[in-house]
Amino acid sequence: MHKYDFAGRAAIVTGGASGIGLATAERLLESGASVSLWDFDAAALEAAVAALAPRGPVQGIVCDAGDWGQTERALAETLARVPRIDAMIANAGIAGTIKPAWEHSLDDWDRLIRIDLTSVFYSCKAVIPHMLANGYGRIVTVSSIAGLEGAPNNAAYSAAKAGAIGFTKAVGKELAKSGVMVNCVAPSGIDTPLLDRVKGEYLDFVLAKMPIGRLGRAAETASLICWLASEENSFSAGAVFDSSGGRAVY
Repeated sequence: MHKYDFAGRAAIVTGGASGIGLATAERLLESGASVSLWDFDAAALEAAVAALAPRGPVQGIVCDAGDWGQTERALAETLARVPRIDAMIANAGIAGTIKPAWEHSLDDWDRLIRIDLTSVFYSCKAVIPHMLANGYGRIVTVSSIAGLEGAPNNAAYSAAKAGAIGFTKAVGKELAKSGVMVNCVAPSGIDTPLLDRVKGEYLDFVLAKMPIGRLGRAAETASLICWLASEENSFSAGAVFDSSGGRAVY
């Protein structure tokens, strides 16, 4: 496995207790980073930290990244342990509500927008001033192919993920000259616990649109994220990178 040079670097991974976030944290640790995992699932977070601890310095903080007060607190706790934040992986998110758009409840809509979109804004708002002060940073937001294509019967999720893409493109342009590079990854059909809620007809639909003919592995998307979060990414800003097994048509 190729290792990027994260020696002396510190990274935050939101939604880091499972799936793509956990695989990314594992790769960052193996490449020499110190990692702070933020996740609202306390039990999963405890298990993740225990599993990752032999690989390097890892911290777990219970945090709902869609809550500004919790995000501020988590950042303060992270900075109490490391001198600076070099990378933010804004990965926190939940699966969509599989029903026609007009049947989404107000709670369905509010929860998806808060956790899948507002969390991206909060994560960036928290770390960007710190990164600007240091003259260096890498931010990777994790969206979805649904944000590019729009997924039928998954409208709130599609809207939240599209918002994350638009936000990333805007902020990436704003910061392009600053040394803080902001980019996005758009996965499709990655074999993680997030898919447990959408198995069946909807997942069959997703697979049918992927020419590769299989689900992706979390480690495959983590590899792309880690390149974007590394010093080796010195020219990409405000871009969206495909991780969809050939599904993307953009």
